[in-house]
Amino acid sequence: MTSNNKPIFAIIGRPNVGKSTLFNYLVESRRSLVKNQPGVTRDIIFEEAELWGKTFELVDTGGITEAADEISSRIRESVLEFLSTVDYLLVVMDAKSGLCPEDREIIRIAKESGKDFLLVINKVDKSHELDIAGAEFYEFGLPLITCSFEARYGVDQLLEWISERLTAEEKETKTGFVFSIVGKPNVGKSSLTNQLLGAKKMLVSSMAGTTVDSVDFQFQYNDHEYRLIDTAGLRKSAKRTEGVEIISAIKTSQSIRKSQLVLLMIDGVEGPSEQDAKILEEIVESHKAVILVVNKLDLGEADIPEFRKTTRAKLADTFHFYADIPITFISAKTGKGLKDLFEMIESIREKLNVKISTSELNDFFMNVIRQAPAPVYGLRNVKFYYLTQTKQVPPSFIAFANHPDGVDNAYRRFLTKRIKKRFGLEGIPIRIFVMKSKG
Repeated sequence: MTSNNKPIFAIIGRPNVGKSTLFNYLVESRRSLVKNQPGVTRDIIFEEAELWGKTFELVDTGGITEAADEISSRIRESVLEFLSTVDYLLVVMDAKSGLCPEDREIIRIAKESGKDFLLVINKVDKSHELDIAGAEFYEFGLPLITCSFEARYGVDQLLEWISERLTAEEKETKTGFVFSIVGKPNVGKSSLTNQLLGAKKMLVSSMAGTTVDSVDFQFQYNDHEYRLIDTAGLRKSAKRTEGVEIISAIKTSQSIRKSQLVLLMIDGVEGPSEQDAKILEEIVESHKAVILVVNKLDLGEADIPEFRKTTRAKLADTFHFYADIPITFISAKTGKGLKDLFEMIESIREKLNVKISTSELNDFFMNVIRQAPAPVYGLRNVKFYYLTQTKQVPPSFIAFANHPDGVDNAYRRFLTKRIKKRFGLEGIPIRIFVMKSKG
C-alpha cells in the first residue's frame, strides 16, 4: 500500500453467515442489507471504516455458493475476480450450521488468493461456548476466532487482528516505493542490485541459484525513497526438487505481492523463454506494474546484429499477452542503461499514483462510448451512467451500467486501451469493474 491509499479488507463466506452484520458493525452503518434470508447481498459494497484512529477500506461481498442458478454463479464469479484487488480477507463461517462442503471450497479460494486471512466463526450465542464452538473448524489447521457479531462476543479478537495489520501497513508505507527484481536464476538480478545500491551487498556468482532468500534494501535516488527486494531465481516447477528451492519460489511470489513494481530480468543473449512468460503471467495475475529489463546489453551489442531490434521482436512474440509492456536494456555488469532504467521506474511510479477526477473521467467516457456500438445484453443495449476511479493502486475504475453482464472482455479491453491512451497510462495494468447502477 502506498501512503495515500488505504488497505482493503474483504469479507467473504457463504450466504447468511453474518457478513453484512459484520460489515455494518465495522463501518457503523446500515448500508449493507441485513436480513435472515440467504443471498440478500448481491453487490460488492465499498465503505471506509475506522478502527482506533486508523482508516481502511472494507468490502462486503455477495455470498459464495455452489448453487447453479444464474445469480449465484454471477456472484461467485464477481467475488473471485475481485479478490485479487484486496489486501486481507475475513472468512466468515456459521457455528450454528456447522462445517459445510462449501466452507471447504471457500477456504481453498482464500488460500489460492495468496492473501493474509482470518477464519471467523460467527453465531456463537453464549460467551462461555466461545472456546468449544469452533472445534470442528480446526480441521483446517488455521488460526481462527469464534464470536457473535450480534451479541459482540469475541469481536475484540477480530478487531485486534485488523489493528495489527493496519499498524504493519503504516510501517510499510514509511519505507518508500517498493519494487522487486525477479527472473530465472543467473540472469543478473544480484549484479543489478549491486549497481543500484552502489555497493556489493549481494553475493554474485556464475553458479545459478546463488541467491536463495528474498533480501530487502532501502536506498534513495533523486530524493525519492525506495525499497528494493532481490529474490531467488525462479526455476520451472518440475525442476524444484529440493525443499529450499520450493521455499525460494514461495518467497519470490510473496515478494511480487509486496511490490508496487516488478522488474522482470531477461537474459538478452539467450532471449526470452517460456519460463519468463510464466513469471510474467504470475506478475500480471498479481495485478502489479512491471518493466522488462533486458540484461547483458554489452554482450548482445557485441555479438548480435541489430540486437535491440531483434530482441524487441522476440519479446513481442513471447509476451504477446501484454502488448504495451515497458522495456529497457541494461548491462548489470558495467552499469550501462541504469539511468534509463531509473527514469522508467520513476515514470511508472508517477503513473501508478495518477488520480483522475470523476468529472474529467466522465467527459472522456461519454465521448468514447459514442465511438463504438454499445454492448448488448439479451435484446437490450447496455447503457452506461458514469465512470469513477477507485482508491486502488494500480489505477482501477468502476463503470456503472444498467446490465453489467453485457459488458464482455472485448469491450473492457476497448475501454482500457482508450483510458490508457487518453491519460498517459501505457504500461500500467489498469482494471475496469462494471457494476449495476443503483439509480
